[in-house]
Amino acid sequence: MKVTILQFPGTNCEYDTRYAFEKLGAQTEILWHKSDTVPSDTDLLVVAGGFSYGDYLRSGAIAKFSPVMKAVGEYAKTGGKVLGICNGFQVLTEAGLLPGALKRNENLHFISKHHHLKVINNDNSFLEKLNNGDVVNIPIAHHDGNYYIDEQGLKELYDNDQVLLKYCDEDGEDKNPNGSIDSIAGICNKEKNVFGLMPHPERAMEKLLGSDDGIKMLEGFLKA
Repeated sequence: MKVTILQFPGTNCEYDTRYAFEKLGAQTEILWHKSDTVPSDTDLLVVAGGFSYGDYLRSGAIAKFSPVMKAVGEYAKTGGKVLGICNGFQVLTEAGLLPGALKRNENLHFISKHHHLKVINNDNSFLEKLNNGDVVNIPIAHHDGNYYIDEQGLKELYDNDQVLLKYCDEDGEDKNPNGSIDSIAGICNKEKNVFGLMPHPERAMEKLLGSDDGIKMLEGFLKA
């Protein structure tokens, strides 16, 4: 399996992401944002976390104009799988590849800690190795992770099984760290080939570092 990882000025999780997927046996390539094509052998395209363009203007708002994003849109339209993590999630919403938007955290502070997530829908390649209702412990690290969508959009997310993950405590009860509507931590598009989440599964690959729950999350993308 080939995983291509996007790199913008300010990206800082591309090497964590490469480590995570190589640990799972995938081949990886880091792709600079000025490329106008996605490698033809790409099985999964990851928009990695970080602070693209220093988060100036608005998180992800400048990155969406990078040359590579046109190719990302075309890749997604033809069914290619795309995963946006943290800033990558912000980029995908700004580019219109995922619905909704990410706002400043409700408490206006940067949050960096492990936080539990509850699996809401595993009927997709991202979470198929987990069960609905499973609780995982995944790091979060963001200042603008407050997911928002209007009432009609929220209804459509649930109607189409697009809500994938919610913030919770270790018992699966809602515990919202940033003010996200309905405690939403991760979603997908209607076609279920574009995924986005604020938490960092690529940082949860080693028990020694606090959790290896990211393994089951990411290995759903691996081909048999």
